[in-house]
Amino acid sequence: MVSLATVLLGTGATATALPAGAAEPAAPSGRAAGPAVDGPVAGAVPGDPEADDVTGTYPWLSAPGLAKAGYIEQEFYLSGRADAYGPTGERLADDVPYTTRIVVRRPSSPERFNGTVLTEWQNVSGGYDLDALWAPDQVTRAGYAWVGVSAQRVGVEQLRGWSPARYGRLDVTGQGRFTADEMSYDVYAQAAAALRAGTGKVLGPLRARTLLGIGASQSAGRMTVYYDRVLPQTEPVFDGYGFVVGSAPSRTGGEPVFHVLSETDVRTPVRRADDNGYRRWEVAGAAHSGRFGQAYREQLLTRDLGAAPTYSCARPPFSEVPLHHVTAAVYAHLGRWAEHGVLPPAAPPLEFASDGTKARDASGLARGGVRLSQVEVPTALNTGDNTGETFCVLFGTHVPFGEEQLDRLYPTHAGYAARVAAADARAVREGHILPADAVVNLREAVSSDVGRD
Repeated sequence: MVSLATVLLGTGATATALPAGAAEPAAPSGRAAGPAVDGPVAGAVPGDPEADDVTGTYPWLSAPGLAKAGYIEQEFYLSGRADAYGPTGERLADDVPYTTRIVVRRPSSPERFNGTVLTEWQNVSGGYDLDALWAPDQVTRAGYAWVGVSAQRVGVEQLRGWSPARYGRLDVTGQGRFTADEMSYDVYAQAAAALRAGTGKVLGPLRARTLLGIGASQSAGRMTVYYDRVLPQTEPVFDGYGFVVGSAPSRTGGEPVFHVLSETDVRTPVRRADDNGYRRWEVAGAAHSGRFGQAYREQLLTRDLGAAPTYSCARPPFSEVPLHHVTAAVYAHLGRWAEHGVLPPAAPPLEFASDGTKARDASGLARGGVRLSQVEVPTALNTGDNTGETFCVLFGTHVPFGEEQLDRLYPTHAGYAARVAAADARAVREGHILPADAVVNLREAVSSDVGRD
């Protein structure tokens, strides 16, 4: 079985903390240089008849349905010279040539753009670039631009094999000189520099006001090394950072850090305390990789790989607590924090029992933490725990309540819907979800059969 640490941190990196009393890395030496930009890259549209004859000539995991939301997707090659760093921040080489790609999903009209770019370090735990934090409804509703950066060898090598014609020129290893992703930190930073360059380039007519660096799981581990060890040696390129379902920095820096964990990821009651540069939220019942992401990606992996992976887990996967509703609120808070210094609200931590395990109620639901209506007004047991082959440990559990239990909890349908509305209204007041997502939850409750005769 793949260990949890391996899955969380992925290939070639460990998230290292600064030892107590250790000296900070060397003083900043300069801003990440802006790379050369080539694109947008031409190609077929997924689903067009001609795509069958030119397999792979659209962006990997190209997102469907963007035009309906007033968005477009474009892909660009970035080429430049990056510095290479070791896992403790030591500089190994300067000015190593690279070529990578970024995929941009943005409003087609400047009037729809909210000024913030979510710049995701793409996760490669599955052996390919994964848009782990792409949540189309939440991103497009708010008017963000989302940019996925291919910073690591594993993802780039898979792209090269998937479509040699489209991606064969990519290389983030210095032609094999650095195969443990030593160049990834500067490649990511240089992608941000390209986004800073203004109108007429990778963002088209849009001008970015705020750049947020975001990463999930393995990518959060890479970003932790970047923030703690590499960033102090260079000048900032992002205005704030979101570390999701993975590690987060131990250093207090000039750019705010928001740390979001599912129930899966909280394994000890020992935590870094919130301060003026750091917030940590823990989401009860949520899984490291829950139902939403799995359902969205299944169709795309089937399209691009022929089949999506399947798993045999010890308990029914996947948790249906919508972690992406929480991250949508986090992005809004992080933007205000970075732009205006407005501190986000705090959140209670998950509770632990005296035996060191997570505290649970009579139904098995976690106590404490950020609590959404799926946990406060449950119709199923959703947890962050599971076991089984490969990634099952990350999927959590979803076990629907039986009819007898539902009838006991919710004698009437109207009463059930009212409780859902009240639970999410409280979450909105506490700043843990956005009103639009509370509306989504209520609509689902109203359309359900819970409490009906």
